[in-house]
Amino acid sequence: MLKTLEPPRLELLSGQTANPFSHTTTAPAEPEIDGVPIEELTRSYGSPLFVFSERVLTDTLQSWKSAFAPCYSPVTFGWSYKTNYLRGICRVFHEEGSLAEVVSEMEYRKARATGVAGRDIILNGPHKPKHLLQEAFAEGAKVHVDSFDEVDDILALAETSPVPLKVGIRVNLDAGIQPVWSRFGFHLESGEARQALQQLLAHDRISLSGLHTHIGTYILEPQAYATAAEKLLELAYWAEDVFGQRIEHLDLGGGFPSPARLKGMYHSPDVYLPKPEAYAEAIGTALRTHLRPGHRPELLLESGRGLVDASGTLLTSVLTRKTCADGRNLYVMDAGVNLLYTATWYELQPCLTREHEDPATLSQLAGPLCMNIDMLHTNCALPRLDRGEVLRIPNVGAYNVTQSMQFIALRPAVVMIRKHGAVDVLRAAETLDGVEAGEPR
Repeated sequence: MLKTLEPPRLELLSGQTANPFSHTTTAPAEPEIDGVPIEELTRSYGSPLFVFSERVLTDTLQSWKSAFAPCYSPVTFGWSYKTNYLRGICRVFHEEGSLAEVVSEMEYRKARATGVAGRDIILNGPHKPKHLLQEAFAEGAKVHVDSFDEVDDILALAETSPVPLKVGIRVNLDAGIQPVWSRFGFHLESGEARQALQQLLAHDRISLSGLHTHIGTYILEPQAYATAAEKLLELAYWAEDVFGQRIEHLDLGGGFPSPARLKGMYHSPDVYLPKPEAYAEAIGTALRTHLRPGHRPELLLESGRGLVDASGTLLTSVLTRKTCADGRNLYVMDAGVNLLYTATWYELQPCLTREHEDPATLSQLAGPLCMNIDMLHTNCALPRLDRGEVLRIPNVGAYNVTQSMQFIALRPAVVMIRKHGAVDVLRAAETLDGVEAGEPR
């Protein structure tokens, strides 16, 4: 019996995970942040609202300092300005002894305006105008050279500088983390780093202060930092043997992870995140093993995300509720990807601020922007939410404030709850006049 031939057909498949609740655990409702009622915060400062905790900020920094204390000394943390350069945030870190790690002229100016001395600034980044290099050298900043064009600029500056120039270089290397970050600095394995040092140190008015690397972000393998330290020390001792110059500091950059969960991770961060002690032990062991006798350079760490992320929370309110074609609730919030740029890579975890008796169902959280990509969460478990209800999104202290933008909506206020309970405004909510201040009438 002949069968009738049917043409092929395409059927849409669901993009949901096999276990749709695997990443959607709803945390207990929390109506307060550091003892301050969330209702009081939004009533006083509006919604959406970024809220930082000074207690969490300093406790996190102290936990990293305590982890390194028994493993190596001296260790100095440099606060990564690009991660969150609000003056109030930076001052907390500087009051705790952190240097300023900056990657642009704007950030250098910001650090100086915040009261940071030039000698307490680490100047990184792919673009350093010649006049900024001259100023940084004069003020005693730690300068890490990023390109051969900068090598040429520094050689030219050395000809007329009233004082000898102390320089470091940024090195990119294979520490076992893929992909290898090779855009910044000089390649180690290809010989570029040695070539840069040869050009710089051949000048009698230039000396080597240190070596720097930054192997990536959200690094979950502590041993990668040990590998980086070993490779930098090998380069340092090559320079010492050839030019007779011993480094004063070894800068391993940042990249330490935070409790924010990467998309695609099955477990919660408290399961897969290494403790600070694991990073400290790996780095400390590598240094103790490979340093030459009598040599103990200052270890610099430029952590950003790992230090500030957990201290930041975004409060956002329900604007309206819709029903998706598949039956899920869709809540339009007053905060979108204009404020939470990291939602691109991290699975933000919305938390309730009041108890609900209704069971949780699969829901989506969208932002208020007229853009289809404005999604905060595509598959979270939430009870039925009322219009105006506030959700709390934790672990958003890194990059979201500095990368937020005035796309379609103004940026909200940013506040900090101090250890003694007072609430300080770190940045007032924007106004249209402020946004248009530079435009001619």
